[in-house]
Amino acid sequence: MNLLMRNRGLTARIGGIAALAVLAWLLPYGLDGYGIHVVNIAIVFALLAVGMGIAMGVAGQINLAQIAFFGVGSYALAIFTTASGLGFWVSAVLAVIATAAAGLVVGIPALRVQSHYLGIVTLGLALAFTNWVTNAQIAGGASGINGIPVPPLFGIDLTNEYLYYYVELVVFALAVAFAVFVVRTALGRRLRAMRDDSVAAGAVGAPVPVLRMTAFLVSSVYGGVAGVLYAGLIRYIAPETFSVANMFLLLAMVIIGGRQSIPGCIVGAIVLSLVREALTDFSVYAQLGYGAVVVLMVVFAPAGLAGVPTLIRRLLRRRKPADRAVLGPFRPYPPADGHRHGVPLEISGISKQFRGLKALKGVSLSVAAGEIRGIVGPNGSGKTTLFNVISGLYTASSGTAAIGALTLTGRRPHQLSRSGLSRTFQNLRLFGQLTVEENLLVALDRSSMRSFWHYVLWPVGVWRSERTLRREARDLLSRFGLDDFADAAPRSLPYGIQRRVELARAMAADPKVLLLDEPAAGLNGQEVGQLKEIVRSIRDSGVTVVLIEHNMGLVMSLCDRVTVLAGGDVIAEGTPAEVAIRPEVIEAYLGDSFSAAEVAHAVETEVMP
Repeated sequence: MNLLMRNRGLTARIGGIAALAVLAWLLPYGLDGYGIHVVNIAIVFALLAVGMGIAMGVAGQINLAQIAFFGVGSYALAIFTTASGLGFWVSAVLAVIATAAAGLVVGIPALRVQSHYLGIVTLGLALAFTNWVTNAQIAGGASGINGIPVPPLFGIDLTNEYLYYYVELVVFALAVAFAVFVVRTALGRRLRAMRDDSVAAGAVGAPVPVLRMTAFLVSSVYGGVAGVLYAGLIRYIAPETFSVANMFLLLAMVIIGGRQSIPGCIVGAIVLSLVREALTDFSVYAQLGYGAVVVLMVVFAPAGLAGVPTLIRRLLRRRKPADRAVLGPFRPYPPADGHRHGVPLEISGISKQFRGLKALKGVSLSVAAGEIRGIVGPNGSGKTTLFNVISGLYTASSGTAAIGALTLTGRRPHQLSRSGLSRTFQNLRLFGQLTVEENLLVALDRSSMRSFWHYVLWPVGVWRSERTLRREARDLLSRFGLDDFADAAPRSLPYGIQRRVELARAMAADPKVLLLDEPAAGLNGQEVGQLKEIVRSIRDSGVTVVLIEHNMGLVMSLCDRVTVLAGGDVIAEGTPAEVAIRPEVIEAYLGDSFSAAEVAHAVETEVMP
C-alpha cells in the first residue's frame, strides 16, 4: 500500500513539474519589456533563496551573509572582465570559485558558535563586505563598476532580456534539480539530521563539523551563480544592490515561503519580488510590511507557505479513522559465526571534572567480548557522564578507553561511530522532522564526505547507493517490527515505539559495542520483556552490550556482570547476585530500608527461570 501511494505521488509530482516547465517556457510571450525584466530579477533572487534555504532550513545554520555571497559573485565577475580583461565565461567560473572560497571562510564561525550568535557573526561579515566594496578602489567605490560585457553564447544576442530569460531559466532549473537531489539523498538527510539534533547526528556517524562547512559552501555557490547571472543581466553593479535591506528582504522571502522547503523558498522569492515591484512607490511601508509578515509567519506558521498543505492534510486526517498501524514482532539476529564474537571494552582511570565538580574519579572496568554489562548507581553517580566520555561527547580529564585495539578517547563522536561504537540516549534524541525510515537511513550511511564530488560528477553512483541504503533500511524496519511506521514522524508515535526506533537506529550503525542509556525508561512490563529479548539477540549476534539501567529486575535477569557507581567511583563489581547483596551497594543505591535477605530473595526470584 505504501509503495502504491508513493508511486502515485511520484506520478503526480512529475506531471506537476512538466506543467510548470511548459508554463515557464511560454511565460515571455505574455510579458512586455518591463515585465520580463522583473521576472529575470525574480529568478536571481529565487536562486539566492534556494541557497539560503539549504543553509538555514535544511542544515539549520543561520546564514545572514547570503547577500554578501551574491555580491562576491557579481563583483568578482565585474573585476575579472573589466580590470583583468578575461572572457565572460572564464570570469564566471573564477567568480563562482571565489564565492565558494568566501563561503568556506564565512562557515568557519559555525564550527564554534550556533543559533543567534552565528546569525550575528554572519551579518557582521555581510556588513563588512558592503563597507569594503563601498570604499575599495578596485570595486569602483560608491559608484560601482559598469561596462560589464554581454555574455557570448553561440552568437545569440543576450542584450535581449527575452533571450536572457531562457539562459536564466535553464541555469535555474539545473540549480533547483541539484538542490532537490541533494536534499532527498544521503547528504541532505545528514544535513537535516544535524539541524534536528547535532549531538545525535554525530553519534550515528554524521561528521557535523564538515556538514556545517558543506552547508555554507553549497549556499555560497548558489549566491555566486546568482551574482554572475545578475551582473550579466544588468552589466552594472553598485553597493546598494548588496545592502542590509536586501539581505532582510531575502530573509523574508525564505521565511515566508518556508525555509525547510526548496519549492517554498522559490515561491517566497518570486511572490515577494513581484510584491516589491508593485510597492516601489511605498518602499518604507513595504519594509514594515515585510517585517510584520515575517514575525507573524514565525509565530503562527513556522513552516511558511510550504507548510500549508501539511496543515490541511493534518486537519483532514483528524476527521478520518485512525490508521491501524501495528508494531510487529522482533525478528532475532542470526547468531554470531566464527568471524564475529564481539570486542572487549577497556576503561582505565577515566576522570571527568567540570570546574569544581568531579563527576568521575578514576573509573576503570573491563567488559569482555560478547558480554552484557550493567552499570547501576544512584542519580548523579556519573553513569551517563561515563557514557558521554566513552562516546566522544565529553573529553576525559584523564584516563583512556578502548574497544579492542582502538583507543576511543580523543576522537570525535562520528569517528567513534564509524569505528564500531553505537549508543542510545537517556532522553530520546530521534530526528523529529525525519521519518522513521530516514532516521535509520542516516545511521546506515557509512559513506565519507570525500565522496561529495559524486553529486556533481557522478550522480548515478549516488542513486545506486541510495537504493542500496533503502533496501537495508527496509530490512531493518522489518527486523524490528516497524514496517507500518516507516513514513511516520517519530514524535507522533507512542513512547515505547520511539524507544524501539532508537534501538533500531543504534543497530543500523553495525556496532561492535552498543551503549544503552536507560533503555527501559518509560516502558511497561510487556515492552521490558520485549527489550530483554532484543538485547539478548543483539549480544548473541556478536555485539558487546553495556547498559545503564534503574530497573533492577531487568539488570538482574539480563546482565552477565554489574558495575556499581556512586559519587563517580566504582564501589562494587561482579555477577548480579554477588553485587546486589553487598552492604555498600544496598546503602548507596537500594537504601537502608532493604535488608540483605530481602535483596537476595529478589535476585533469586528474578534470575530463576
